[in-house]
Amino acid sequence: MDRVKSRRAEQRRTTRRRIVEEALRLFVGQGYAATTLEQIADRAGVAVQTVYFHFGNKRGVLAEGLDVLTAGDDEPVPLIERPWALQATGEPDPAGSLRIWVGNARMIFERVAPLMRVLRDAAGADPEMAVTWETNQRQRHADHLALARHLAEIGGLRDGMSSERAGDLVYALVSPETYQLLTEQRRWSPAEWESWVYETLSRSLLRGC
Repeated sequence: MDRVKSRRAEQRRTTRRRIVEEALRLFVGQGYAATTLEQIADRAGVAVQTVYFHFGNKRGVLAEGLDVLTAGDDEPVPLIERPWALQATGEPDPAGSLRIWVGNARMIFERVAPLMRVLRDAAGADPEMAVTWETNQRQRHADHLALARHLAEIGGLRDGMSSERAGDLVYALVSPETYQLLTEQRRWSPAEWESWVYETLSRSLLRGC
């Protein structure tokens, strides 16, 4: 019985993953508004009712897609509890902590930046997607604030720099908007973006830099 339940659970997870993957291709390729649940179901090879069952509506599919791309998988683990985030917020060297954080942010943005544009555009036309956008922004700020508080706790922030101000600066620079502006519009490489953000934040935040 347990084996049957396990197999069914894995089948449901595989179906959810396939729906999300195909939906993301459609969202990025043609936009949120132009994508229908029927198109998503057709691309995923499932009935429309199956999409409704797993996600409720199109907003639910996009929200999960954003979570999956941000985390890199579909495990239900918050970003701040991911191994790399725990490493960054447990690193005793301030510069090392910041380097881990910015390096992993770069990898996240390489995955998620195109979808963030979709979410931002959708938020302008759909009040419920606007709520999803605001929730995402608040969570990003909370995660960056956690890093800033760690830097403060280990004595890494320069004199006069509060953890709240430091969190705001990390939030502003380690952002998909800044990443897209420099890598897409100005043709910086992701490595150049990472180096600039790390160096700028080091000079702005860290004692002795």
